[in-house]
Amino acid sequence: MAKGTEEMTGLQKTAILLISLGPERSSKIFKHLKEEEIEQLTLEIANTRSISQGTKDAVMDEFYQVCLAQQYIAEGGIGYAKELLDQALGEEKAREIIGKLTASLQVRPFEFIRKAEASQLLTFIQDEHPQTIALILSYLPSAQAAAIIGALAPDKQADVAKRIAQMDRTSPDVLKEVERVLERKLTSLINQDYTIAGGVDAIVEILNTVDRGTEKHIMENLEIEEPELADEIRKKMFVFEDILSLDDRSIQRVLREVDNNELAVALKASTEEVQTAIFNNLSKRLVTMIREDMDFMGPVRMKDVEEAQQKIVNVIRKLEDSGEIVISRGGGDEIVV
Repeated sequence: MAKGTEEMTGLQKTAILLISLGPERSSKIFKHLKEEEIEQLTLEIANTRSISQGTKDAVMDEFYQVCLAQQYIAEGGIGYAKELLDQALGEEKAREIIGKLTASLQVRPFEFIRKAEASQLLTFIQDEHPQTIALILSYLPSAQAAAIIGALAPDKQADVAKRIAQMDRTSPDVLKEVERVLERKLTSLINQDYTIAGGVDAIVEILNTVDRGTEKHIMENLEIEEPELADEIRKKMFVFEDILSLDDRSIQRVLREVDNNELAVALKASTEEVQTAIFNNLSKRLVTMIREDMDFMGPVRMKDVEEAQQKIVNVIRKLEDSGEIVISRGGGDEIVV
């Protein structure tokens, strides 16, 4: 009778796994093993005679489940792995697999937060005692720990750094308690229903609606305090397709400042509606020339199209700033006829 997998040693299971995988795949695995491990496995494989298909299947299934559990642990920690395995295999089997892993592998403390965003972790630990923060950071990857310590209040940074440097050994009970509390806090965050709010697109939408005076005041301040953010906002505030919001006189004024070759490139990826709005404000001869240029140039990189469109948008913004054209806005900036 075939021996059940629960009665086998890890060495026996590994030998059966390698036999099942075949020589080509097994040789690749051997490259990652130590010499003594290879010797032990070679001997075990040599002493293994007949293996039933049922035993092979059981070993392969257990190997797959353990690999799955390791992947889940790497993604979200022990708790996350157990939750997913509970759903897939049932509570008893999940506990058995996690037990095997934790017995054979040493899972680093705070493994469940190693994949978390530094900003998210900061929210939960910034008000903790410096010793607790130091303990958590000492177990995180250096880049993650650096991002968090750099965002702490200045009076805490040196204190936490000092405590990390002076830390020696920590009781396993203390580690488990800190892990338990932090994991509970993070779980409460994950279970909350958050909606996306704010961001660059949100402020662009607001600035495109307010009156021109308010917009200029906000942008002037941003250009001083956050020039990169101001540039990002400005690029999104009036996109090329918004040219449809201009009246014919304004479009004609814009086109006088635009190079025809640049216009042809900009129109390559534009909608038919935008092309019509522009061509309606050009002479028939010029429309024919630009259409011929568009056909002759063939496919154009999207990057080149976007650059050409942005140049035209910059012209529009410049003409608006000088008062030569008016972009209709809300918030008291209506056009008076």
